[in-house]
Amino acid sequence: MTTLEQVKTLRQRIGEDVIGQQDVIDKILIGLLTDGNVLLEGLPGLAKTRAVKSLAKHLDCKLNRIQFTPDLLPADVTGTEIYQPQSEEKFIFQPGPIFSNLVLADEINRAPAKVQSALLEAMEERQVSVAGKTHQMEPLFMVLATQNPIEQEGTYPLPEAQLDRFVIKINITYPDKESEIGIVKLVREETKSKPAPSAGIPQQVIFDARKEINEVKVADGAANYIADIVDGTRYPEKLTKELAQWLSYGASPRASISLDRCARAVAWLDGRDYVTPDDIRFIVHDVLRHRIILSYEANVARMNADKVIDELLKVIAVP
Repeated sequence: MTTLEQVKTLRQRIGEDVIGQQDVIDKILIGLLTDGNVLLEGLPGLAKTRAVKSLAKHLDCKLNRIQFTPDLLPADVTGTEIYQPQSEEKFIFQPGPIFSNLVLADEINRAPAKVQSALLEAMEERQVSVAGKTHQMEPLFMVLATQNPIEQEGTYPLPEAQLDRFVIKINITYPDKESEIGIVKLVREETKSKPAPSAGIPQQVIFDARKEINEVKVADGAANYIADIVDGTRYPEKLTKELAQWLSYGASPRASISLDRCARAVAWLDGRDYVTPDDIRFIVHDVLRHRIILSYEANVARMNADKVIDELLKVIAVP
């Protein structure tokens, strides 16, 4: 099988475990293929954790789950130095759960600032520093963080610097009625008997896919479209009066880089070696929704980030 066929096989297997959330599955795969980190936001019970576990089950990799709580310490995530009196090296590094291929950071906004800071280095630099020493992460490394959008008691808002490190933020909504019936049937069958485990897709497939995605072409028109969208978040007064009222701060250059990478992954998954404006529009909400800061006027007008991005796309010319 080709690399694309193997990735589509991975996608199909996850879809059999997570019913009614195909869009979420596709975008998690896009995050994996672009070597990024993904933030999943949704109400409890919408298969956030299940989707991540299914990815780990069908990909030949290791998954560690970290349940974030207010009393968590940085060492609980990164690991610590252990004193060994019988050893020549008196202090031995004991790796924490961050040392894995996939890291599920459950309810990430419940952890205090020190823990967020430790996680930030792993997400951006692919390393952690403990006791003055640097420890590298696995070649295949990805943080998939979850958070609840409505439960704010006992939580710490993620700093903008950390939000910017997530290549995309996926909003998870309720499944439709038909999918709901399928979910109930699937869980009913799982309680009767567990399916036989299948061989996981090798990690090398992901590395090969990334090389192919890097070869996907982005024409000048598509590149300008990406730049126009991001520029519109920074200088909305150039576009419309309403956007100028709603947007306080725009997206960073990291947004342009992420939009370019994700659009190329979308094109590759569709079997093309070039990016179209539709590829950009497909992923633009997920790339920008956590990178723009709305004004008080936007909140009064009940405008969320997705609605503002919709208005932005209406006034930016498509190449």
